Amino acid sequence: MVIAVSGKGGTGKTTVAALIVRRLIRKREKPVLAVDADPNSNLGGKLGVEAKSAIGALREDILKRKHEAAGTPKQWRLEYEVQDAIAEGSGFDLLVMGRGEGPGCYCSVNNMLRGLLSKVSSAYKHVVIDNEAGMEHLSRRTDDKVDLMLVVSDATPTGLQSAKRISRMANELEVVRGRMGLIVNRVTDFDWAERNAAEHAGLDLLGLIPEDPLIQDYELRSEPILTLPDESKAAIALGKAFASIGV
Repeated sequence: MVIAVSGKGGTGKTTVAALIVRRLIRKREKPVLAVDADPNSNLGGKLGVEAKSAIGALREDILKRKHEAAGTPKQWRLEYEVQDAIAEGSGFDLLVMGRGEGPGCYCSVNNMLRGLLSKVSSAYKHVVIDNEAGMEHLSRRTDDKVDLMLVVSDATPTGLQSAKRISRMANELEVVRGRMGLIVNRVTDFDWAERNAAEHAGLDLLGLIPEDPLIQDYELRSEPILTLPDESKAAIALGKAFASIGV
């Protein structure tokens, strides 16, 4: 299953993505490939691993080498470098996409990368993608062939309206072949969120994740989310949300 996590900045979507990886590992639903598709890469820190390189840097390097003398075929070299860029964790691997495209023509390199990334992803039981904040990734069709897309919001009208715009664009671009739903994060007023969130966002409400002091403490100490204890309120709520949809 390919699970994508989207949402505006500041909603805690990367923390939600890390909680999903944690749940899948603890349910022995592995191997899991965690993909950090946000140029402001933070997923590795929340998972406790660091990638040696990013796909964006590899793409730039391949583009610079296009005029070099013939040697190892470009496709083979890129495949090796993509495999080498994958950081290994316990029950999961991490792939960092890195920065976006600069000036120049990336068509041929991107075509090779799409094929390689599809091949890499097929080796995993689940793929969890932490997308960049906002809607830019949708216009570039980063989320093609997503089975479950979670739009993360906070419990504010502004955040929920942003979630609504993301869902509309996803529907227009037809980037999700499975289910799309709303996760409201850092909830303090559950009554308001249960009454209003789905209507404001125009999405099925899949779960409410409470403000969790344990997560705040882990983030202050730069501790990986994967090591959260089972009594974590956020982890429990995320587990209930996924259990309700059979994941």
